[in-house]
Amino acid sequence: MSTPAKDTTRKGPIAALRGLFPFLRPYRLQFVLAGLALLVAAGATLSIPAAFKRMIDLGFGSGAGIGSAGHVNAVFLALFGVASVLAVATACRFYMVSWLGERVTADIRAAIYRHVVQQSPEFFETTQTGEVLSRLTTDTTLIQTVVGTSISMALRNTLLFIGGLVMLFVTSAKLSAIIIGLLLVVVVPIVLYGRRVRALSRDSQDRIADASALAGEILNAMPTVQAFTHEQIEAERFGQSVEGAFATAMRRIRARSMLTMLAILLVFGAIVFVLWLGAHAVLEGSMTGGDLGQFILYASIVAGAIGALSETMGEMQRAAGATERLLELLNVRSAIQNPAQPQPLPKRTANGAALAMENVSFSYPSRPDTAALDQISLHIQPGETVAVVGPSGAGKTTLFQLFLRFYDPKAGRIRLDGVDITALDLHTLRGAIGIVPQDTVIFSANAMENIRYGRPDASDAEVIAAARQAAAHEFIERLPQGYQSFLGERGVRLSGGQRQRIAIARALLKNPPLLLLDEATSALDAESERLVQAALEAAMEGRTTIIIAHRLATVQRANRIIVMEDGQIVETGTHAELVAKGGVYANLAALQFHPVHVMH
Repeated sequence: MSTPAKDTTRKGPIAALRGLFPFLRPYRLQFVLAGLALLVAAGATLSIPAAFKRMIDLGFGSGAGIGSAGHVNAVFLALFGVASVLAVATACRFYMVSWLGERVTADIRAAIYRHVVQQSPEFFETTQTGEVLSRLTTDTTLIQTVVGTSISMALRNTLLFIGGLVMLFVTSAKLSAIIIGLLLVVVVPIVLYGRRVRALSRDSQDRIADASALAGEILNAMPTVQAFTHEQIEAERFGQSVEGAFATAMRRIRARSMLTMLAILLVFGAIVFVLWLGAHAVLEGSMTGGDLGQFILYASIVAGAIGALSETMGEMQRAAGATERLLELLNVRSAIQNPAQPQPLPKRTANGAALAMENVSFSYPSRPDTAALDQISLHIQPGETVAVVGPSGAGKTTLFQLFLRFYDPKAGRIRLDGVDITALDLHTLRGAIGIVPQDTVIFSANAMENIRYGRPDASDAEVIAAARQAAAHEFIERLPQGYQSFLGERGVRLSGGQRQRIAIARALLKNPPLLLLDEATSALDAESERLVQAALEAAMEGRTTIIIAHRLATVQRANRIIVMEDGQIVETGTHAELVAKGGVYANLAALQFHPVHVMH
């Protein structure tokens, strides 16, 4: 993700914001309506100085007489009419652009979240969750400000600037030419300094994302933090990160303050000089008082427009950095993609799925030089129960990640019912597989919805039946609201064994032909393990099951046991056969079933 960042930072703010066009395009009508309201409001504003000119010349000028009061009354009546038009047009513009800001921001957030949840685990190896959340919240809020306010203000002030400039030339071409020349001189340093503001804006957003990522990581690990009494240490780490973000933000604020001061000082200095020339022209009789008044008002409009544009440009600079970061996220492409023409799975003729690995080798993207699997070949028949054992780091969990196509092998292929899994639609593949992971995920919902996650269209009765099968029904019934009980964020209200049984019920509800059990009973006490083992044995009937377990008592009744070490299959057989061989499995069995007795 660093490469796109280097490319996009070379763009100007307008070029960076161009990436928002696909999100703006569906709302062309709303933009047209906002534009019409904008034109009417700008036209009303630009007509005010002309009214004041007539009031001064006809009411107070050298030609003022008996009818002056009538002229003044007519002018003020016209001014009230202009103000009414301005009020209605401004309200319409505000409503439309605010609606657009909210609508486009919602679309961007939805698009980014939809894109992120489709990424492979490789993406999450290198991207912190907190950083993604920062982009979804902070960065999109900046874009909301730009779409809902800044673009409208920029267009409004551009119209006022152009219209005011035209009217300045109509009023006095000589004075206007002088003021334009001076403005061209002062705009150059403003533009050059604006580039520095943009670079600091991008840096500021990055520091905020770093702080959010750190906070998310620590808050998700609070039991560990508190168990090691690291509360103060982590608070200081976060404090340092926040201070770093604050220091970067202050550099941005100082630069933007200087930019604003520079813009106002130079622009108004030029205007004051020209108005001084105009005052002398009135004294000399080459201009009327009304002309000078009109020129002053149009000059104020032009100066105000320039000042507002410089302020808006600061917002646009920040939003450009935010847009770049969001587009980087949207431009990330998962290494795991659906095939262009996915194949269907053949009609099932047996209970369970057939699974085959043919010379599969794999290394994790973050560890490309270390082989997690090395030339693995394995054939599993429909309805067979296969256990995979071995020391930590042997490659057992990696098998499951490849079966689910979270990653693709570097070499070899994997077939499900004879079809290469890379030729299957990802939903078809994963829909045929149920998994009980080692680290159970419980969502912030009630027990019923947590189990129903396995099959969203399941009825309450089917959910309860799955819970009974997983030995989870009794403890759920004892919860304060039974199946409607909220389980807390990440299941903090449940024990480890209860969370595991919820996960087992979820997999059983899905009722897939291939069931993957990754340490499915690791968190259970002896009584719960006995209940779940019985439930799992019943669940294994009629489907292919692959079990990963360190506790060999859970795998003894498997049809076949695969022993892995250093990413390779080193032994295959039944429990009795492998014990008789006296190899790796026999050593593991001896450690678990015949522990050394220590004399006291």
